[in-house]
Amino acid sequence: MRALLLRDLRLAFRAGGGFGLGLAFFLIVTVLVPFGVGPGAAQLGAIAPGILWLGALLACLLSLDRIFALDWEDGTLDLLATSPLPLEAAVSVKALAHWLTTGLPLVLAAPVLGLLLNLAPQGHAWLLLSLALGTPALSVIGTFGAALTVGVKRGGLLLSLLVLPLYVPTLIFGAEAA
Repeated sequence: MRALLLRDLRLAFRAGGGFGLGLAFFLIVTVLVPFGVGPGAAQLGAIAPGILWLGALLACLLSLDRIFALDWEDGTLDLLATSPLPLEAAVSVKALAHWLTTGLPLVLAAPVLGLLLNLAPQGHAWLLLSLALGTPALSVIGTFGAALTVGVKRGGLLLSLLVLPLYVPTLIFGAEAA
């Protein structure tokens, strides 16, 4: 399982876009929303958890279609299905690799972006805790959606339509907890 995790991490960094794209999107959403909402510090501080959670959700959504796509194309999924490793373990490792390359950088960047949005100092700990608990859930839910759409051409839109309604409870929990 460790070898599969290391392989998925290497693929995420080598394939391009997996690590940096989600983090850049998170940064862009967090920086652009105040331009649309207005520069009021009190207002930004009040909606900062929602902005950060929505940015994290959308950033996680960007890389979901790549969870199984490369393995589907080169036949690795067939090898995983016939290996003695249980499929549940392989899917869990893939979800963990997705979280390590997408969710964890977002969790680590959120406190700095919270400062930019004038998040109250006591809100930083709650935001960090809610993102640390919620982003793995986003990765697991997204992994199920990616598994359903792995063989579909241009399945990214279908994946978004399948996964977004399932993300709503996590978004509500995270924004309210922070």
